[in-house]
Amino acid sequence: MKKVLGILIAVLSTNLGFAQGTVSFQANISNRNGDVIYIKDNMNKTIKEIGLNKEGLFSDKFEVKDGFYVMFDGVEYAQLYLKEGFDLKLKMDAKEFDESIVFDGKGSEENNFLAKSALEEEKYNYDDLLALDEDNFNKQIAEKANKQILRLEKSKFDAKFIELQKSNIEENQKGIKQYFAEKLKSKKLNNTKSVSFDYLNHAGGKTKLEDLAGKYVYIDVWATWCGPCRAEIPHLQKIEEKYHDKKIAFVSISVDVDKDFEKWKKFVTDKSLGGIQLFADKNWKSDFMLAYGINAIPRFILLDTKGNIIDADAKRPSDLKLQEQLDSLLK
Repeated sequence: MKKVLGILIAVLSTNLGFAQGTVSFQANISNRNGDVIYIKDNMNKTIKEIGLNKEGLFSDKFEVKDGFYVMFDGVEYAQLYLKEGFDLKLKMDAKEFDESIVFDGKGSEENNFLAKSALEEEKYNYDDLLALDEDNFNKQIAEKANKQILRLEKSKFDAKFIELQKSNIEENQKGIKQYFAEKLKSKKLNNTKSVSFDYLNHAGGKTKLEDLAGKYVYIDVWATWCGPCRAEIPHLQKIEEKYHDKKIAFVSISVDVDKDFEKWKKFVTDKSLGGIQLFADKNWKSDFMLAYGINAIPRFILLDTKGNIIDADAKRPSDLKLQEQLDSLLK
């Protein structure tokens, strides 16, 4: 699963206090991303590392408490439901990760349901959902949750699985509502004057927003540890190349903590990152981050030539709509 957020929300239900016992897990993975798969608990702690056996399979037995877990193959994630006595056999192609997951054996029904649900989430159009007005947004997510719960109630799944999955649906609903509320706050910043910044520049010295007066400014708030941030880098580099001679400055602001300053410097150099590379003071608690209410990354911001906010929650570099917007501004 490439969108890790969905899984992170889904495993919020604690497994503490549940029955504990042994499960068997076997995986036959073609085009695998590594020779080890990791089983992680709801605190993202690895409880089991399973290496390839002589037959080229990942196979092991281990102790778990009944509940939700995550399988990580070194690149992507898949949610698991594990319970005492389960004997799961997974077959998949890592190149078509979510699309190819199929479970067999005891516990397969619940886990195939999770795999199908994850694929549905991948394909769900959250952009259109988040573009709705508040009333229609609330109506749609309520309908979505009700359909999911009804499907569970009609199933013959394990009772504990149904209970936990209902809880996860509620948590997901809360999470998307919170995200929607944050987007509404961001929209209120549009057409107002941006707060300034004055940060250390990877190229030397410091750079403040006022230094870029007369240019449009596209800001990328990121960190070296952020997978989704790094996934946007190749797209950002292409955007920078396309508009390098235009009246626009590309600014990347890292919110890495101070102890990772040298790591950030090395990352920028090793990856040949372009644009203006800045390091925020006080990382997440920087005045700039607080003014924009930034508590999740990557976050993109687009300013006009006078430092006014065009879009406080701009499109990502991987979204073709960004280029359409920039073209309309620069024509």
